[in-house]
Amino acid sequence: MRLIEKQITFGLIVGTRGFFNPKLAQEGRRQLVKKLQSLGYASVILPEKATPNGAIESLDDARKCAALFAEKRADIDGVVVVLPNFGDELGVVQALDMAGLNVPVLVQACDDDIDKVDVASRRDAFCGKLSVCNNLYQYGIPFTDTAEHTCPIESDLFSRDLHFFGRVCRTVRGLKSARIGAIGARPAAFQTVRFSEKLLQTAGVTVIPVDLSEILAAARALDEQAEDVRRKLAEIKAYGTIPASIPEEHVLRQARLSLAVDAWMAENECDASAIQCWTSVQENLGCAACLSMSMMGERYLPSACEVDVVGAVSMYALLLASGNAPGFLDWNNNYGEDREKCVNTHCSNYPKSFMGRDVEISALDILGESLGRENCFGAVKGHVAPGPMTFFRISTDDPRGIVKSYLGEGEFTDDPFDMDGGIAVCRIADLRGLLRHICKNGFEHHVAMVRSRCADVLEEAVGTYLGWELYRHGRAGRSAPPPGHT
Repeated sequence: MRLIEKQITFGLIVGTRGFFNPKLAQEGRRQLVKKLQSLGYASVILPEKATPNGAIESLDDARKCAALFAEKRADIDGVVVVLPNFGDELGVVQALDMAGLNVPVLVQACDDDIDKVDVASRRDAFCGKLSVCNNLYQYGIPFTDTAEHTCPIESDLFSRDLHFFGRVCRTVRGLKSARIGAIGARPAAFQTVRFSEKLLQTAGVTVIPVDLSEILAAARALDEQAEDVRRKLAEIKAYGTIPASIPEEHVLRQARLSLAVDAWMAENECDASAIQCWTSVQENLGCAACLSMSMMGERYLPSACEVDVVGAVSMYALLLASGNAPGFLDWNNNYGEDREKCVNTHCSNYPKSFMGRDVEISALDILGESLGRENCFGAVKGHVAPGPMTFFRISTDDPRGIVKSYLGEGEFTDDPFDMDGGIAVCRIADLRGLLRHICKNGFEHHVAMVRSRCADVLEEAVGTYLGWELYRHGRAGRSAPPPGHT
């Protein structure tokens, strides 16, 4: 099952401290397990009778919890720590330290009720959370805070915290184990998309290369009357509007290419890809790669142009954070005298859900002029519909030996722009400041975008857990991991 479709599993730690009423911990445990079930999350927690009060307090409790977490390591995407009362800071931090999961951690503390602060009822979790977080900091264990310092377990506020944290966990897990297909060689004229495969590997991202000739040979070997070819042909015709002037033979070439790429992606268990989309595929197979890439993206297998492997990682990050199909665009044109707007384009390979409206599938325009339109069928054309947007880009900075990134939010507008291909008119506050940052820090002209707001999720995943340098546009400074995090 692809990660985007996998049920998220949380390891659970309920803290308690002997000075406080243990019934608060018992009730908090029951509330937590019930809430996670109702929200659709799976959980791993010690049996209630495995420790006194079903909570983690002593070193022995921590050992038991750590052993269970280690046993279920493959299943656990993140750990949720709840403090129904003050909690025992050593019990919590020792359980996490001994388990060594290296997954995101969410720390929650329960509200006190103003009329229930007698010895039997008071929680003091407000204070206990500070002690737990202090110990996590000392141990170099990065963690995520809740939106409010304290909140009830049964509240909608905590439900939103859990959903946010779930997306962070999915993003971190996905990026730490990503497999990116590099299909073909980058265009010689585009040194801008050079990258360090070794730096990506240190972050957990594996690149699987294949010579484009292997894909083209596999495509040419397919029988046009074969059932899978005819099925792909029908899928293409249903995907968008194809002008009547396009011969079916041109569409068949695209069907063959799609099947060849699909088969290679499945065989190599790739999560995303970057493809040599010009000019070899047009000259040797007689079609564009854009439509095949678009259709993969619609199936949550994002694909970047011009073998921009790091761009593909950026797309995959947006997919994990948002659950929506991303697009891959150029920062391409100013929009008249409006300095808060720009035009982002590609030929294009945008998934149709990213477009947000019906699409036309026809020939590449610029390459069609030089390579012949009869060799260039397969571009997905149209204007991206208005709505909220998040943009993200990572880059390997070889001289500094780091992975760096920038992130922000804006919106797609419905402003007209008379250009061929896939067109997105974007509004971004302080666009000049963003473009200056891109130029001064050597980022590529490509960027990944998605039709939703998920910058907070990515900022937490990248800045807190992955340790990549991050510039969040619209905020001063950079996010960085806490001391001790590796």
